[in-house]
Amino acid sequence: MAQARLRGVVALDGPSGTGKSTVARGLATALGASYLDTGAMYRAVTLAVLRAGTDPGDAAAVASVSESLRLEMSTEPERPGVSLDGEDVDREIRGAEVTGAVSAVSAVARVRELLVAEQRRLIDEALASPGGVVVEGRDIGGVVAPEAGLKVYLTASAHTRALRRSAQDSADGRVSDVDRTRDDVQRRDTIDSQRAVSPLRRADDAVEVDTTELDVPGVLARLRELVTERALLAGVERTGR
Repeated sequence: MAQARLRGVVALDGPSGTGKSTVARGLATALGASYLDTGAMYRAVTLAVLRAGTDPGDAAAVASVSESLRLEMSTEPERPGVSLDGEDVDREIRGAEVTGAVSAVSAVARVRELLVAEQRRLIDEALASPGGVVVEGRDIGGVVAPEAGLKVYLTASAHTRALRRSAQDSADGRVSDVDRTRDDVQRRDTIDSQRAVSPLRRADDAVEVDTTELDVPGVLARLRELVTERALLAGVERTGR
């Protein structure tokens, strides 16, 4: 049986609640690729800012915190994670406090400068090994990896995104309210799309995929179609008859 692997970069952008993380990990796993969750990096910096007692709206202080921390990312889709100064914080960065402050921290130019440089380093590192890399975030196709072989912008209605985020929070043991989550989703959309540095927007050459009426297998099937259309499958390996 032949098994094809991804070559190059697949960039998945879009607002929160569109299913980026789930489908990015699923696609990377299916195609033997690395996986990078850039949003987790901004959340980890936000956690460091909050732990330091720094006002997320104080750009200079936030920049100072971001320059002094040590961030490590796992790019294995089966075991993604992020550590902050040697501590696994993958669960803590998904909490409400970080969620409420991450847009402000992400808007700081110095934070984005540092993290984009690290994201590009991690992408280059992944590409140096067999298999490509699936990268998800808000500015991947336009800023982080503008030469990506496939750029996809995932969308969904605000109500659908709120339902998904609320369900995920509940599954992870966090208290969740759909109406409050919808308000937060819309607030983050506004902040992320209006920030001065790397605002959330679809790259001109990205394919838009509306996930409102699609389940995870449906989105993955569409992504596999796009990967095939762009001829991004390579390294066919014979594993048996």
